[in-house]
Amino acid sequence: MSPTTVGLIGILIFFFMIGIKVPIAYAMALVGFAGFAYLTSVSAALSLVSTDLFSTFSRYSLSVIPMFIWMGFLAFHAGIGARLYDLAYKLVGHLPGGLAIATQATCALFGAVCGSNTATAATIGAIALPEMDKYDYNPSLSTSSVAAGGALGVLIPPSVIFIVYAISAEESVGRLFLAGIIPGLMLMFFYMLTIYIIARRDPTLGPAGPKAGWPSRFQALGGGLLEVMIIFALSLGGLFAGWFMPTEAGAVGVAGVFLVTAVKGRMNIYVIKRSLADTTRTTAMIMLLVASAVIFGRFIAISRIPFALADWAAALDLPSFAVIALILLIYLILGCFIDALALILLTIPIFLPVVVNVLEYDPIWFGVIIVMVVAMGVITPPVGMNVYIVKGVAGNVPLEVIFRGIWPFLIAIIAALALLIAFPQLATYLPSLL
Repeated sequence: MSPTTVGLIGILIFFFMIGIKVPIAYAMALVGFAGFAYLTSVSAALSLVSTDLFSTFSRYSLSVIPMFIWMGFLAFHAGIGARLYDLAYKLVGHLPGGLAIATQATCALFGAVCGSNTATAATIGAIALPEMDKYDYNPSLSTSSVAAGGALGVLIPPSVIFIVYAISAEESVGRLFLAGIIPGLMLMFFYMLTIYIIARRDPTLGPAGPKAGWPSRFQALGGGLLEVMIIFALSLGGLFAGWFMPTEAGAVGVAGVFLVTAVKGRMNIYVIKRSLADTTRTTAMIMLLVASAVIFGRFIAISRIPFALADWAAALDLPSFAVIALILLIYLILGCFIDALALILLTIPIFLPVVVNVLEYDPIWFGVIIVMVVAMGVITPPVGMNVYIVKGVAGNVPLEVIFRGIWPFLIAIIAALALLIAFPQLATYLPSLL
């Protein structure tokens, strides 16, 4: 068999293993090892595994992952999300669908100190859903708005998925963080507009809450927003200014969360222990995924699938944007079944050479596009990780009710994607200033 045929068979076996519930990291490692051994030799594959595992786990660039994850979990357990929701609620809670609109603003602000879609959905869901229940919000609207808003956590920097993409594509973490700001805010605005239109057409779905006075708003502004601004300025501000490297930015962010929460008396041994346990668990999962993806990527490279795909894309009598649309459709379909991190690690070795070398698109722009498509994957069935998290928080709301409310938000993401494809400067302008 030709190497390309072996590679395609390996990909099919990989999907079969996922279908029988083999963990994705193990499936990538096993298929990568077996495929590489078949195309070369068993001794070469064993040498590859030992070398790649050691080099992956000893890479300094990967140390950025636990730093930003710890920063997010510290913010999560220290209760920063509750004060952010109080601020957003007092500013826009009086509008039709105001509590759901406030949820989007809170998710974006919390994403600026968290970087995780799951942590954002869990944190804001626990705060916002009881409030929306109190004002008789339609369960489909309230739960779906939290699930969709949680996806903002992967676009608003710092984003763990941006970090993993940067490592896989060998791009600048700082440039990717900057590239995600405008698209993330744009998607937040589209979410808000979607909720406002829904609630305006049928006020019973999202009744307006009471209007807060300006003294109360200013008090919330000084409490919730000030903390985020301090953490953002200390961590990402220093990274963008070139004062320190990404790993150092994560460490400074951790120190910033310690500082602002300790001053308010909310940092204690319980918060530290819980955040360290969650960080260790999540970091181990990501590191294993990264190492397995490296092994799988070696197999994909030697199978020459990226080169065959590049030749196929070059031979298509289609404009570049049509090829990009086809690639995004593949991502959208795969995102319905594969976890976001695993999807990026699995597909970047295949599609990035085509996008950059054949279609000549900016890899930073492509990274933002992919992360936005991944944001669709975390709210679409059957995987829809954010939906399952919100289901766990909401308790008695059936899954089909949450998924039913997701569709307007998917339309909002598609609209944001269309704008981003039509105007790449939305993603590339800020990085060009760095």
